[in-house]
Amino acid sequence: MSTAIVTGSPVPGSSLEEDLRALGFDVRLAPDTADAEAALGGVPGEQRVAVVDAGFVGHVHALRLGLTDPRFPASAIPGALTAQPAARQALTRAVARTGVDPDVVAKSLEADGTDVHRPELGELVAAVPADPQARNEARQALASVDDEAIRLRTAVKARDGFFTTYCISPYSRYIARWCARRGLTPNQVTTASLLVALIAAGCAATGTRTGFVAAGVLLLASFVLDCTDGQLARYSLQYSTMGAWLDATFDRAKEYAYYAGLALGAANASGGGDDVWALALGAMVLQIGRHVIDFSFNEANHDAEALGELAGASPTASLSGKLDSVGWTVWARRMVVLPIGERWALIALFTALTTPRITFYMLLIGCALAACYTTAGRVLRSLTRRARRTDRAAEALADLSDSGPIAEVLGKTLKAKATLVVAPVVAAVGAAAVVAVSALTDFGSAWPIVAAAVYCVTSGLAVARPLKGALDWLVPPIFRAGEYLTILILAARADVQGALPAAFGLVAAVAYHHYDTVYRIRGNAGAPPHWLVRAIGGHEGRTLVVTVLAALFTPTDFAIALTVLAVAVALVVLAESIRFWVASAQRGAPAVHDEGEPA
Repeated sequence: MSTAIVTGSPVPGSSLEEDLRALGFDVRLAPDTADAEAALGGVPGEQRVAVVDAGFVGHVHALRLGLTDPRFPASAIPGALTAQPAARQALTRAVARTGVDPDVVAKSLEADGTDVHRPELGELVAAVPADPQARNEARQALASVDDEAIRLRTAVKARDGFFTTYCISPYSRYIARWCARRGLTPNQVTTASLLVALIAAGCAATGTRTGFVAAGVLLLASFVLDCTDGQLARYSLQYSTMGAWLDATFDRAKEYAYYAGLALGAANASGGGDDVWALALGAMVLQIGRHVIDFSFNEANHDAEALGELAGASPTASLSGKLDSVGWTVWARRMVVLPIGERWALIALFTALTTPRITFYMLLIGCALAACYTTAGRVLRSLTRRARRTDRAAEALADLSDSGPIAEVLGKTLKAKATLVVAPVVAAVGAAAVVAVSALTDFGSAWPIVAAAVYCVTSGLAVARPLKGALDWLVPPIFRAGEYLTILILAARADVQGALPAAFGLVAAVAYHHYDTVYRIRGNAGAPPHWLVRAIGGHEGRTLVVTVLAALFTPTDFAIALTVLAVAVALVVLAESIRFWVASAQRGAPAVHDEGEPA
């Protein structure tokens, strides 16, 4: 429930009260200051309250942007101010000092240390005219601008890929409006997108040409809904912590479930079938690696704004800015990174027209080129960027590293000897050792255990000191590569039915934990609890366990052991993650909506 207090004398012909009620506010009139203060004091503390000047002239969408966005404790536009429960005490103090003029109160709140969000209104009208002539001009301006058209246009993400911008958003925004008018929520659309993607994966798993064509069409339909949920959130300002988590998590679940469906379809195809589980797992590992590089780089450079530095301080960033000034290079650079729209379009097209093997080959080639392009650019930016890493950035990188008890103990033991250690180099040496030995020795050999032990030592050395070096953001993706590729290679070397699907499940379960860590950090909720990281062993512990299982068990038993390990990890991380996010939503965690980079 929300309450709007309209201060001052009502203006004849004004639709303000009607507009506020349409936005869900219980309207209370307060002709003078005493009435306004009394009305404010009568609103329960757990409710949102808005203070609006009776002389306000503006678009309904301007009021919506200024008064109903759940992401901000306090927000203001000319002539109107809102405060959620977190800012109610500050609002009461400000009103007691300054009276109830919304513009004056907003300035008082900011002077008192409360952040007041002021949304960009663009062409939207929001004003409190001082005289009849100014009011007439404001009303003329109001009539000349179609706020619904603006609302539809701004429902689309400001920065997106070429395919999404030109092939999806021109009509998906209207689907979003249709959903809003029927009371559907973004979370419901997100869930529908997941269900459609899972049906697409099921169609792909049939292994028939008809199934592959249906899978490609349904995957694109799922992507349309995936765009619609965000546009619906922006159109109706229905942001939430739970929604942001569901959107991000389901995107990953949809894509990787579809990979599994393609692998099953290849095996079920007529004419003998084809085993492409290694390609499916390789595509998932490569895609996760790309995401971890993005996450780590962004977290490492999160401190740039805090230090008051401009991205242009880096020569590489300056060159990027110059390229962005040339129209066609913007789209070329966005397409080359193969964002989710282009990636899913590629997968859908090749699924419908070719075979799962060719689809995975094209996906691996495209993702590899994109990874090389983005990683090279970020390495150059890091080497030329003049900035200090903050403690906050180092802590985030440590959380993303997912170091378990073995690396923690070794890190503390070896801390004094890690003074001259270059963290990404040491991490890469250990990861390369365990991956190479696993690939070059026979299945069942003890040598991968030795290499995994070395990996544990180098992992401890890499995180022994805060990750504040220019390239230390590479440490988490190196750890992901070391763990995931070791699992993939050992499963492939087992060469028995079920080993690679089990490895796929294990990597998927562990990847969920790694993505969940990212989303918690992005939502300022902190990393998962230490007990969870210790319970599932950390990246180095899991790598060591998998090499031990490969040495002790027969290939068939190894496949069973991987399956058991995958189920155990999945149950633990899913249970804790769902508990955390549901509890966060129930206790009223701040609403978020991650615009981010195209995933």
